[in-house]
Amino acid sequence: MSGGLAALLDDIAAMAKVAAASVDDVAAAAGRASAKAAGVVIDDAAVTPRYVTGFSPARELPMIKNIALGSLRNKLVFILPAILLLSEFLPWLLTPLLMVGGLYLSYEGAEKLWEKVSGHVPAAKTDPVAAAGTDHEKVMTAGAIRTDFILSAEIMVIALNEVTHEPLGWRAAILVVVGLLITVGVYGVVALIVKMDDIGLTLARGDGLRARFGEGLVKAMPTVLAVLSNVGMIAMLWVGGHILLVGVDELGWHAPYTFVHHLEEVIGHATGMFGGFLSWLTNTFFSFLIGLAVGALVVVVMHLIPRRAASAH
Repeated sequence: MSGGLAALLDDIAAMAKVAAASVDDVAAAAGRASAKAAGVVIDDAAVTPRYVTGFSPARELPMIKNIALGSLRNKLVFILPAILLLSEFLPWLLTPLLMVGGLYLSYEGAEKLWEKVSGHVPAAKTDPVAAAGTDHEKVMTAGAIRTDFILSAEIMVIALNEVTHEPLGWRAAILVVVGLLITVGVYGVVALIVKMDDIGLTLARGDGLRARFGEGLVKAMPTVLAVLSNVGMIAMLWVGGHILLVGVDELGWHAPYTFVHHLEEVIGHATGMFGGFLSWLTNTFFSFLIGLAVGALVVVVMHLIPRRAASAH
């Protein structure tokens, strides 16, 4: 009897070890997949605060909560089942779909760069509340969730591309973890950014070092938002360009990827202890250039040509 009980306990312990290893595997895979979507995640965090600009401080966090719930619904209810079915029955479509996303990211990044260089920013981006009409909160929340749908689709497809070798159940579990982690992370950061002014103002009402820190926090926030926006723009061009670089290689045009990969190896071998970092930097630089070139071309097609045609008429 005791021998049977000991064997049962051994089996339970073995199953527990397998389950723990499985959880670790899912977490590790989710971490790798999330890292690949970094450019979109940064842009998501940079874009969202503008949707709550102009509302009373009491409504900012409830709005962010509603947008976060909408984002989670986008990822887990709509996007996840669609891309899992796609990966299971039409896996050959994944690379072209990913490249469409890379094209969109490159376009968005190049458009942001064009707006900074030209100084032309659409009114809806500079004053979204005024453009919304009467029911500001519902309109802006819905608009933020619609924008999030595009970014969430990119995040989930990029993440899926990292785990296509896993069985369907594992893919689903990993992507659920990715969706939860990224949503909580992004909107947690957004909530912190949006309320940073209030935190600074509260600290500034004190005295001494606390007051000076609060004042510095308030003054620093415009710079923080500007830096975050610029980092998001660069990350979108880099990630979009890298997706396109790898995608054309997988579709049969090997020359661009082969050139960049060869240059990575040469620089890696020639620079000793800094080889790994400089190799990564080389790939990132050329990915950024590709994203910038392709995105600029799309910006020209989408904006400048129609504008000239309208001027001619």
